[in-house]
Amino acid sequence: MPNKFKALVKEYSLLKKGWSPQQNLFYGFSTYILLGFVLLALPISQKESVTFLDHLFISTSAVSTTGLVTISIFDTYNIFGQFIIMALIQLGGIGYLSFTTFMLLSTTKKMTFWHKKILSTEFTLPKTIKITDFLKSVILFTFIMEFIGAILFYIAFKEDSIPFLETLWSAIFHSVSTFCTAGFSLFNSGFTHYIDDGFVNFIISMLAICGSLGFIVITDFGLWVKHKAHKLSFTTKIILYGFLILLTFGTTFFYFFEPSISQLAAKPRFLSSFFQTMTAMTTVGFNTVDFGMFSQAMMLICIFLMYIGASPSGTAGGIKITTLTAVFAIMKSQLKGNKHITFLGREIPFERLYTAMSAFIFYTIIILLGTFLITITNNLKFENILFEVASALGTVGVSTGITADINTFGKIVIICIMFIGRLGVLTFGLAIWSRNNKEEKNTLLKGDLAV
Repeated sequence: MPNKFKALVKEYSLLKKGWSPQQNLFYGFSTYILLGFVLLALPISQKESVTFLDHLFISTSAVSTTGLVTISIFDTYNIFGQFIIMALIQLGGIGYLSFTTFMLLSTTKKMTFWHKKILSTEFTLPKTIKITDFLKSVILFTFIMEFIGAILFYIAFKEDSIPFLETLWSAIFHSVSTFCTAGFSLFNSGFTHYIDDGFVNFIISMLAICGSLGFIVITDFGLWVKHKAHKLSFTTKIILYGFLILLTFGTTFFYFFEPSISQLAAKPRFLSSFFQTMTAMTTVGFNTVDFGMFSQAMMLICIFLMYIGASPSGTAGGIKITTLTAVFAIMKSQLKGNKHITFLGREIPFERLYTAMSAFIFYTIIILLGTFLITITNNLKFENILFEVASALGTVGVSTGITADINTFGKIVIICIMFIGRLGVLTFGLAIWSRNNKEEKNTLLKGDLAV
């Protein structure tokens, strides 16, 4: 029996090496989801029984670090079930093979070509950053930030007179969920009762921004501190400029034009405006006000922010700031009649523009198709459905409150959209339609702008 098992493992390993990197990512994340589904469906994980579809929905939402839920996490799953969800969030947050490859580097100091090929496909990096340096930054920075976050959350939650072990577990769970921008909470009302708590708002914002800005920025800054000769990449500069501009834009609009926020006192008004913008951009998925109360105009702003997201190779979803930059550069150059497409005085390589436009178009098509499929099968408001689909594909997790009301077909559509959002629209497309060949080219590693 052991020999047969070894033979099967060897055969499966050879089979994986014959797949394209995109297909490996597709089947890798699918395996995480199915394993999570099986574990959550076991009676030892549950406080109360729910449907198999709910377990699959939660598993997909956790691996995709989305945070949309059809049931109460706290009321449905016991500590073991909650631990499974947290583990799925962690695996989804740091990426497929990231931890195992880090352990491989720690023991053998070498990375196999197969590992490097898959990681280079999952994480789009500028040419100034090596995949080995990047991977070490991913693992170390993740656990350092989650450790700091757990301590800070414990301090914040301790004031609520919750028992020690429950407070500690809640702090750890929310720290992992926040840094991985997953949006899963053990509180049924989310963080709405912390609307004017500056400390809790700070913890969530700090962890979510650090996770969503991306490991490219962290690795780049780490190399800059370590080696003064190292210059910050064009990608890092674009991410930081774009993030600050969009964050200011969203906060301003929510502060002045959202009725449910503008009626608040000065402190909670600013905190709410900033927090809701931050949660949409970083795709962390937490909220301190009810999104279902938003005006249609502000829902549109929120959809736009979820659509963009934050940084490539981070924990956030969306088309990414770098993709928006590339699309904007194409439009600007076309209007000016320029032959070369530039941004901030730097020419953007053709392969980056090609990737950005493909992602932009494909992403938009999926949002439209998903909205259409749910609209024709559910009697719900159109703007709420559009918001839900944008949240699912952007792996955001905020909702106007319709997730549990969507019918079975609609939930299956949302599950598929969350999976595509975590995988990446282009990776999903290549995994389904591309032909694997021996002369694979990874154009994503060329040029200064990682899209």
